[in-house]
Order: sequence, then structure tokens, then C-alpha cells
Amino acid sequence: MADLLGSILGSMEKPPTMGSDERKKAKAQKAMMEKQQEAEKKKIDAFRTRIQKKIHEFIKDGTLEKLKLEPMEKGMRAIVHEVSEVAGLTSFSFGHEEEDRYVLMWKKEFAPSDEELLAYRRGEEWDPEKAKEMEKLKEIQSKEEEESRKQSLKETPASNYRDKYKHLIGDEAAKDAAREMVSNSSYGFVPATNKRDLRTIEQVLADTRAKKKQKLDPSAESSGSPSASGDQGEGVGAETSEGAGEGEGVLAEAQGETEQS
Repeated sequence: MADLLGSILGSMEKPPTMGSDERKKAKAQKAMMEKQQEAEKKKIDAFRTRIQKKIHEFIKDGTLEKLKLEPMEKGMRAIVHEVSEVAGLTSFSFGHEEEDRYVLMWKKEFAPSDEELLAYRRGEEWDPEKAKEMEKLKEIQSKEEEESRKQSLKETPASNYRDKYKHLIGDEAAKDAAREMVSNSSYGFVPATNKRDLRTIEQVLADTRAKKKQKLDPSAESSGSPSASGDQGEGVGAETSEGAGEGEGVLAEAQGETEQS
């Protein structure tokens, strides 16, 4: 078994070995890469130091509200945002990507408004005086719109519906149909006077009994109100004294029929 394994290993080709020239070349490339990384690190450290110094001077100067830096690449802008955040500043990037993208910083007490940020994003310069004028114009326009809305609510309709339908229903009918409706919480939005029965109890009872007689005796005269004759009124008065229960029942029934009518 050992002889077989040894023969297999002996028949295999050995991996290629690196010559001395290739080793030197790889070593030189590694050294160059480390040197470039070290130079890049020094460049970043120097840039960070310069930005920290500039931001420190900006914070110390009480006359300045914002600081605009020169356009720079994305990695440098990230360093500026990091340093400004540590220093307690507000920073934003504006401009086209990788063309003229720059960083603008504000002190916390002079933080920009949404309108100011929008102006910088559009590539415009921010003018505080112009912004105040625009704000006043917006307030005036808002007040005018509010006044116009209130005025439109107060205006009366161009046409009167009484005159509109006069040729169909006439003057008197238009007046009756257009009478003012007084709301009543007990009856809804129908006037209470429209539902009020102006008859006396005796008249209601007499009318009710007359209707019952007409139903039982179709040949009875339907003309004339029973409540108009004195004899029938006396009869109703006598009948009401027969018992409170019957009178109350008739009154309730009469009131029910009156409401239905």
C-alpha cells in the first residue's frame, strides 16, 4: 500500500516554483501599494486637520452664520460632514454629483429653513430680504382668498325660486309654498303649527262619532259637521259623562286619526 502511494506521489508533477525575479517583483509591488496607502492616509489626515482648523475659526467668528467650502470628491465630503457634526454644526451638500458638489455648513442658532435649502438645491442664491417679501406676499394672498371665500358664502343666489316657478303654481301658491319653516325639536323640521289641531275636545269627539256612524250607516248624511248643531253637542257632552275610560279611549283614537290625516 505504501509503495503504491509513493509511486502515485512520485508520478505527480511538482507545483511551479517562483523564481527570484518574480519574488522581487511581487515584493516591489507590495511595497509600492503600502507606500500609496500611507500617502493616502497622510493626505486624509492633513485634509481632516485643515478642515478642523477652518471649522474652529468659523465657530470663533461671531459675524459668520454659514461657511461654504470648495467643491470636493465624495470621500472628502464625508470627512467634512463628520467633523462638522462633532463640532455641533449643520451641514448639507449641494451641486451636481462629482462635478461641483460642495458642502455648506451653518451654526446651530442659524439653521436653514426649508425654503433656503430648496433654493440651494435649485442652484439659486438665498436672499433673506427677498424671502421676507415673498412671505408677506403669501400672507396677503392667503388673506384675500379667505375674504373671497367668506364673501362668496354671503352672496345671495342669482334667481329666486318663487319667481322661477310662478308660471306653474301662481303667486299665492308660491307664497304658501315658500313660507318660512320654524323647526321644532319635538316634531323635526316641520312647523308645529302645521300639526296642531285647533278643534276642541268636544268637536274632536263629535267628529269621531260622526265618522263611525257613517261607516256603520252609509245612508247617513255626510254633509254638515255634527259639531255645528247644538243638540248633537249636548249629546256628546252627556256621553262623555258616562265613564272616564270610554272617553279617554275615544279621545286617544280621535287624536290618532287626526295625526294620520
